[in-house]
Amino acid sequence: MIHNETIDNILTRRTIREYTDEKLTDEEIETLLTCAMWAPSGRNGQPCHIRVVQDKAFLDEMNVEFKNLIGWDTPAYTNWDKNPFYQNAPAVMFMYGTGENYMDGGIMAENITIAAKSMGLGTCIIASIGGLLGKEEGNKWKEKLEIPLDYNFLIAIAVGHGDENPVPKERRADQYRVIKNG
Repeated sequence: MIHNETIDNILTRRTIREYTDEKLTDEEIETLLTCAMWAPSGRNGQPCHIRVVQDKAFLDEMNVEFKNLIGWDTPAYTNWDKNPFYQNAPAVMFMYGTGENYMDGGIMAENITIAAKSMGLGTCIIASIGGLLGKEEGNKWKEKLEIPLDYNFLIAIAVGHGDENPVPKERRADQYRVIKNG
């Protein structure tokens, strides 16, 4: 197998659910947003909006509303019993798009997570908050984030300086095949 810095970052990136209190710098955030902006999108439509929230009170208020909606004893996400949906990360990136631009959002999310890994940052891709942000109750948060009301929640990404080093989980190599001619 070929190895280089990019491939090694892809192969060694892990979901991080424990973070230090260290804040991200403006340069780190700008770099992640630039990497997101340069992700390809269908017909170069660039349909996604990203908002970076570094306000713990804002995130905690969103977490309470989320838990009130889905239930406080519902394990809707990993570590639900000890951490809020954003895993106590110092920053969360919320992504919205027009229509059903999940593919474009996924490509942007991958750019963000690999760029973060290359910068020594940890990330956790968060879909569970869609249980709030993807519903009519989530319109309040669109307004707070200055997102057009006709946009749909795609994904969120917690970002920060990781405070754990998870071991890799086994991959199912039997699910991948190459079909060749002849």
